[in-house]
Amino acid sequence: MDYRRFNLPDFKAIPRRDYLLAVLSGVLVALSFPKPALSLLAWFAFVPLLMALGKKSPASAFKLGFVSGMTAFAGLLYWLNIVMVTYGKLHWSVSGCLYLLLVAYLALYVAVPVWLMQKGELAGISPLLSLPVIWVGLEYFRSFFLSGFPWASLGYSQFRTLPLIQVADITGVYGLSFAIILTNVVIYRILRGVFGREQAGYPTRAVVILLVMLLAMAGYGFFRLNQTEQGELFRVALIQGNISQDVKWDPAFQESTVATYERLSRQAVADGGADLVVWPESAAPFFFQSDPVYAPRIWNLARELKTPLVFGSPAIEKDEQGRHYLNSAFLLSPTGEELGRSDKIHLVPFGEYVPLARFLPFVHKLVEGIGDFSPGKRATPLNTGKGVIGVLICFEGIFPDLSRAYVQAGARLLVNISNDAWYKQSSAPYQHLSMTVFRAVENRVPLVRATNTGITAIIDSRGQVRGATRLFQEATLTGNVRLGTGDTFYSRYGDLFAGLCLAGTAVMALFSFRRKKS
Repeated sequence: MDYRRFNLPDFKAIPRRDYLLAVLSGVLVALSFPKPALSLLAWFAFVPLLMALGKKSPASAFKLGFVSGMTAFAGLLYWLNIVMVTYGKLHWSVSGCLYLLLVAYLALYVAVPVWLMQKGELAGISPLLSLPVIWVGLEYFRSFFLSGFPWASLGYSQFRTLPLIQVADITGVYGLSFAIILTNVVIYRILRGVFGREQAGYPTRAVVILLVMLLAMAGYGFFRLNQTEQGELFRVALIQGNISQDVKWDPAFQESTVATYERLSRQAVADGGADLVVWPESAAPFFFQSDPVYAPRIWNLARELKTPLVFGSPAIEKDEQGRHYLNSAFLLSPTGEELGRSDKIHLVPFGEYVPLARFLPFVHKLVEGIGDFSPGKRATPLNTGKGVIGVLICFEGIFPDLSRAYVQAGARLLVNISNDAWYKQSSAPYQHLSMTVFRAVENRVPLVRATNTGITAIIDSRGQVRGATRLFQEATLTGNVRLGTGDTFYSRYGDLFAGLCLAGTAVMALFSFRRKKS
């Protein structure tokens, strides 16, 4: 490509200043997420990167975007090293290499959008259109490609901006990502027009469109926030046992673990009763189905409390293929009978199973466990007698399609049980919480989460966190929610908006490459 035809020089050597601007964008993006959750930064975080890009070639844009993405995701996912070194027993050098490999993969989701944006501009497509569409399309692609890793999608940075996130019941989290990227591009165009050497002109039409869109989102948000929740009142008691990960699976500590949950459950129910008691993921660190000592104690506890009890425990199934281990949640009735079991569908790669294990015999799981887990077959809601719940185990809460599947199957309350002890005192538990907020808004059902070491929380159908515990403390959290409707545009049609952006990305990429050949 002869860039001189378009008066667009191909910079072979990118100035250090531009690399610094790309790094600055990455830092601003990382800071917009928990912690410290400076969400306002996201609305102009990419402006330094766009200033660095200017009229550079697509190749140069890719390099700068990659640097920015590496900076952002390195800052957001540093806690992975805690898991791999402390619990995976990997040497820090091995952990660092794996960490950088994942960060480099995720950096492509910044590099490729700006690369395609620059190619599109050569073909006559305005960045005001191309970058928001491409960004959302590839962010959506990241949510399912290679089993999916939608951690830290851009819109999640706004989890506390209640008026704006209400649009998630139409567009999902991707509507926020679109608005943030469009805002960044408009701010950049304004600055380029005001301070640039070449007068790019004030993008009046783009500013008007952006303001109308943001006002519409805010107006819809306030409308939703002012609506009265109509569902039946449902009282939950969430138990945070704070069992150290170092002893969690040690049989010598099973007695103290069960005793802790018994004591805290009695305390929580005595404070005002409950329609459901919730224990975290693997709160019962043994095979509940066959355990002769501790399983009867849990049955008797449900009878004593006269309250349905849901808790995490590994399960086992046998068929003609052999024995299968499952990460499961069991529901007991107030009389101690087992009402049902929900199995984890989306397993953690290298944590609960080894992808392509047949071809990677030298790779072992990074965390402790009983054996390789098998995924559950389907979303199975559980009926407590007063309300139907959908149980999301661990990081299933970051996958919108799973929450939607439970709601479509009849769940009117989402229950997230997790064990975030792996992350210690890092930002990961806060990031995890921020993403589950959107599951409540998307489907207009409340979401409650019980975690081993925190953050245990109650989130209403508007996405407001009505109560939360601190990290690494024994705690109980009780409160009332209203069972949701589960009847939203998003619950009916899913990620239609993001899917259209992905299709638009493919069309723009095809147009840009065909234009190049011609």
